[in-house]
Amino acid sequence: MRIKLWLRAFRLRTLPLALCSVGMGAILAYQQGSFQSRIFILTVATTIFLQILSNLANDYGDAQSGIDKERQGEPRMVQSGLISPQAMKKAIIVFVVLSFFSGTWLLYEAFFRNGNQIGQFLTFLALGILAIIAAITYTMGKKPYGYIGLGDLAVLVFFGWVGVVGAFYLHTQTWEWLVVLPATSCGLFSVAVLNVNNIRDIDTDSRAGKNSIPVRLGKSRAVKYHYFVLAVAVILCLLYNLLTFATWEQYLFLLTLPLLLKNAWAVKNLQGWQLDSYLKQMALTTLLFVLLFGLGVWL
Repeated sequence: MRIKLWLRAFRLRTLPLALCSVGMGAILAYQQGSFQSRIFILTVATTIFLQILSNLANDYGDAQSGIDKERQGEPRMVQSGLISPQAMKKAIIVFVVLSFFSGTWLLYEAFFRNGNQIGQFLTFLALGILAIIAAITYTMGKKPYGYIGLGDLAVLVFFGWVGVVGAFYLHTQTWEWLVVLPATSCGLFSVAVLNVNNIRDIDTDSRAGKNSIPVRLGKSRAVKYHYFVLAVAVILCLLYNLLTFATWEQYLFLLTLPLLLKNAWAVKNLQGWQLDSYLKQMALTTLLFVLLFGLGVWL
């Protein structure tokens, strides 16, 4: 029973979305002929630890602020009393350690196994520490950035640019500006997931003083923002494939368009708890988008 509670606190349904960024980075590295299985396994492990850390910190932070009392989705563990704040704090510390250990091992494999690249190691170590801090301070601390509308920017940065471009560099040890295009797409799809969540909670967040993007824009403009995010994400991947065209199979990711349109329809026409299932739908659509993108590269 206790294990089930912690698995709920981990929010396993969020993990596929978290893996999209490192998956896209690995796909792009494979396209360059530089995929490394050891790097891939360690980036996956580090990403999972960071995502669980973020989920635990979010559970604790929202409970401390009282914002979870009227939330529309699945009840949180600390707010509902199923896990104590003290136990959650200990779990957060455990996943900070796991994230740091896994990330450091990853950087050792990337930068010291076949050389001594101390500069790159320290740069990525700093990025890793920033990722840990970002995971914790989204809803924890005196001034959580998630409550002032900066969550979307953080998601774009870490699920897009840092996640994809960083993973690509760890595999290839090279910089390629075109990688920024699919990296931004991944980040924007993750922003779309967060936007569905925030539109769902727009009324309760407004009453609790959480100034998410939908609270700031209002429902109507938040829906238009959602359309913009989805459209730009698809266009950037189209542009990347236009610039790197090899075969028509590269456009397999367009098969997800009906699912993206379904999500856009739901955001416009559904309210509150009715949107809850579309969080998972958007996350799984993003995963399918990345898998089809990868399949198109492989074929």
